[in-house]
Amino acid sequence: MTSSCMLRRRVWIVTLLMLALAGCAGREMKVQEEASTPSALSIERAMILASARQALGIPYRYGGTTSRGLDCSGLVQMAYAAAGIQVPRTAHQQFSRLPERDTVRPGDLLFFGSGSKATHVGIYLGERQMIHAPGSGRQVTTTSLDLDYWQNRYLGTVGPAP
Repeated sequence: MTSSCMLRRRVWIVTLLMLALAGCAGREMKVQEEASTPSALSIERAMILASARQALGIPYRYGGTTSRGLDCSGLVQMAYAAAGIQVPRTAHQQFSRLPERDTVRPGDLLFFGSGSKATHVGIYLGERQMIHAPGSGRQVTTTSLDLDYWQNRYLGTVGPAP
């Protein structure tokens, strides 16, 4: 092999490695805390958060949209309906069809998944906490966004509430 072929091969390998590493970089989860006090929230956001908190302890049920059982996007639909806001049914539809935000405020939706496919959604509560329906055999609960699990799967934030 000639030296120019070896050089081209090295450049090609380095380029592929750089592209692979760039693809592993997740989106930074930015938190805007100034709106985390109840008096700073719109009435719609306060209603969304109150409805989501009332759902704590409801069992997970795939496709569930009622107090008998909820999945993650069903929780979002129920909480947003309490504020008079209609949202799409699935996490991916919610992620792809609702207005994206650069920062996170209480009541916004946080999406998680791989690639560009949203497979999970939670409602931001403030103070780096979200409420969500985690999956089969579990109940609607709160969790910290500081966990590596969420940091590594974060896709973005949408905020259809005023």
